[in-house]
Amino acid sequence: MKRILTISLLLLTLSPFSAAQSLDKPFVLVIDAGHGGKDPGAVNGKCQEKTINLNTALKFGKLIEENCKDVKVIYTRKTDVFVELYKRADIANKAGADMFISIHTNSAKNKAANGAETYLLGVEENRTSANLNVALEENRAIMLENDYEAHYEGYDPNSPESMIIFEFMQNEFQKESLKMATLTQERMTGYAKRPDRGVHQAGYLVLWKSAMPSILVELGFISNTDECRYLTSQKGTDEMSRSLYQAFLSYLKDYRAQLDKAVPTAQAIGNRQSDVKNDLPVFKVQFMSVKTKVKENDKRIKDLPSVSCYKEKDMYKYTCGDTSDYSEILKTKDAVRKKYKDAFVIAFHEGRKISVQEALEICRKAE
Repeated sequence: MKRILTISLLLLTLSPFSAAQSLDKPFVLVIDAGHGGKDPGAVNGKCQEKTINLNTALKFGKLIEENCKDVKVIYTRKTDVFVELYKRADIANKAGADMFISIHTNSAKNKAANGAETYLLGVEENRTSANLNVALEENRAIMLENDYEAHYEGYDPNSPESMIIFEFMQNEFQKESLKMATLTQERMTGYAKRPDRGVHQAGYLVLWKSAMPSILVELGFISNTDECRYLTSQKGTDEMSRSLYQAFLSYLKDYRAQLDKAVPTAQAIGNRQSDVKNDLPVFKVQFMSVKTKVKENDKRIKDLPSVSCYKEKDMYKYTCGDTSDYSEILKTKDAVRKKYKDAFVIAFHEGRKISVQEALEICRKAE
C-alpha cells in the first residue's frame, strides 16, 4: 500500500501536458505493438495476435513518418520480440512522449463477438465483467516476465481483486486520453466500418505505467473467423492503420492549435516590448524563417544573444538581440551575419511590426 500511495503522489505531480510544455520539441508518439516473441497474445489457428498488432503498428507509424515531419515516432518493438509491459511504458516515459498508443486484438469465447473498441485507463468499468476480463487477459502477459511481482506493486493477474490497485491512481491525463480514444473509435467505425463496441475505461497495466495521454486499441476479434480474416488481410491492415492515422491527425491538429496560442505573434511581442521600453521601438535581428519550430538546443540558434521567435502567417521567424539602440543592433547584425549572411534588422512598436525607417523616425522624435 505504501508503494501504491507513493506512485499516486508522484503521478499527481505530473502535468497533463508535461511533455508538451516545450514549444520547440517535436511531438513524440510512441506506438506499442502488443505482445510479441514468446507471448503470441490471442490465437486462432495459425493466426496470432502479436502479428496483427505489429503489422498494423508498422503501417500506422509509416504513414506518420512519411506525412508528419514534425512528429517523432518511437516503437516499443519493430520485430517479433518480447517486451515486458513495464519496459514499454518506460520507453515512452524516457522519451518524454506526448502520446502512447498500444495496439491489440481481442478474443472471446463467443465466436460471434466482433467489432473494435478503445480503452483509456480508469476504474469505473473495472467491475463490469466484459471490460474486467479484457483487461485481466491483457495484463496476464506479465506472467511471462521474470520477477514480475517486483515491477507491478504486487498486482496479481489471476485475481480480479487486484484491480483495487487502480483505485489509488488518479489519471491526470484522462481528458486528452479520452479525446484520442474517441477520435480513434470514430475512425475505426467510420472509415474502416468496424462494428462499434465503444470507448471504455479499464485497468491496463501498460497504460497505468505511462506518464502521458495513453490509449489501448482493440482492433477486432481474432476469435471471429470473418474478423480474423479481415485483420490479417492487406485490406484490413491498411484500413485499420489508416483509421489510427486519421485519428492521430485530428488530435495533432488540435494539439498544435493549443500550442500556437502560446506562441507570441508579432503584435503580442510589440505589446510586451512597448510596455518595458517606454514606448520606444525595439530592434531585433531576424536570421531564420521556418515552417516548424526548432528545439531549444538546436545548433542553429545556439550561442546567439536573446533568441526569440514570433509567428507570422504560417512561418516561425527567429530573431536575436533586443534593444532600442539602433547602433547596438547593427553590431549584433554584423556578428550574426558571420553565420547567417542574410540576417537583417526588424523593428516592433506599440503592438505591431514596423519598418526600420519608421522606427528610426520615432526614435529621433523622442530625443
